[in-house]
Amino acid sequence: MTRVTLRVLDGADRGEVFDDIEPPVTIGREEGNSVKLNDERISRFHLKIQEDQGKLVLTDLESTNGTRVNGEDTQLRILRFGDVIALGRSVLLFGTREQIAQRLEELKSDGITETSELLADELAKRAESKSLSFELHLGASEDIQSTLHMPLPPELPTQLSPGQAAQVSEILEYLHLRTRQLVQAASIEEDKVRVVIPLSQWQELLDVQSQLAEYLRAIGDPEPE
Repeated sequence: MTRVTLRVLDGADRGEVFDDIEPPVTIGREEGNSVKLNDERISRFHLKIQEDQGKLVLTDLESTNGTRVNGEDTQLRILRFGDVIALGRSVLLFGTREQIAQRLEELKSDGITETSELLADELAKRAESKSLSFELHLGASEDIQSTLHMPLPPELPTQLSPGQAAQVSEILEYLHLRTRQLVQAASIEEDKVRVVIPLSQWQELLDVQSQLAEYLRAIGDPEPE
């Protein structure tokens, strides 16, 4: 039996990881769900993930605001590792890092190359987008959108101890190196006014977002000493 891991990329529960859950899995805002999210825009029992013939199947439970997978409205769908599930203000990434990496290897062995047009064509079509704005609309949330247009970057904290300064520097360098790899992997199609990134780098981008969400959650809700 395939167990379910969901990482919260955006929403009130950003940074939360629901790991290794045995299906069937229900997601909603009510107690009694396998995954309870603090999101007033999702239904009490919003969706279900169950196993059928070796596949994990997502079913929208007639929710008020619906469910989207990879930007597409979905009622019933077979999930694949690396899929992005959006419900209400919440955005979830399906699968562990290892499961997503394995899927990418399988795609490559099936003949989908690193410069596959899957991201550029299929995902962009689903999002009805002509550029990388697709990933900016995963949550369809005005609050999320507003953070993408901050006029100035935030200032670094001052009066850090040498150890704290070293930790901040290490985190920023880690994120810098990972985002630099993503930028270098992108190809610019000036005639179509868009940027295309390989599917593996798209998954890497989602993983970076997941890591940032976990950092933010850890800072905002630290473990008691």
